[in-house]
Amino acid sequence: MVDERAPRFDDLTALFVNCTLKRSPELSHTQGLIDLSAQIMRDAGVTVDEIRAVDHDIATGVWPDMTVHGWERDDWPELFPRVLAADILVLAGPIWLGDNSSITKQVIERLYGCSSVLNDAGQYAYYGRVGGCLVTGNEDGLKHCAMNILYSLQHIGYTIPPQADAGWLGAVGPGPSYLDDGSGGPQNDFTNRNTTFMTYNLMHLAAMLKRAGGVPAYGNRRSEWDAGCHTGFPNPDYR
Repeated sequence: MVDERAPRFDDLTALFVNCTLKRSPELSHTQGLIDLSAQIMRDAGVTVDEIRAVDHDIATGVWPDMTVHGWERDDWPELFPRVLAADILVLAGPIWLGDNSSITKQVIERLYGCSSVLNDAGQYAYYGRVGGCLVTGNEDGLKHCAMNILYSLQHIGYTIPPQADAGWLGAVGPGPSYLDDGSGGPQNDFTNRNTTFMTYNLMHLAAMLKRAGGVPAYGNRRSEWDAGCHTGFPNPDYR
């Protein structure tokens, strides 16, 4: 039954980046958790886009286009417009050796490499967007991985809502992963609850920011600072 009181988010867009180490069409357990969150968004009217990063030739580095820095191929410049088109960004990936996957770290590095891009208000381009994360694995480290991802996203300009992370951990060591038969992952109430709360918190905050015109552009414009207008300091020179 559809709850007619439920808010609609038809004006929002979201991008999920799956940072699994497995190329398509190999089964990704992280994708299973993405599917749960993405379906909640779609049911609420959000336009959802998805990228499996390892399927693309994303060069290593911290510049917008690494072909300018010696790489023969770099798909990131083609993917980045999809990042800018999204009001909500969710990075999702597995735990390896208690930390985020190498692909997760690579995507964060490339996001960081584009953090100097400015929006129409002269702020950093990620302002006015929200970020969250999903983590899967069979070992400890979920909170550590989430802390790293969420810190990185807020540092480059994303706004992080309350409880912006969710995940699933199987038994530590060898055993069934999230989508494996008998794992109990898709039925896990704790994971389902946290994923649902995360998803709605992302949508609520993204809607608030979008309808408010983003983060107020006072005291945080890179363009004005570079032009010599240093808010809070005596102008035109400050000591």
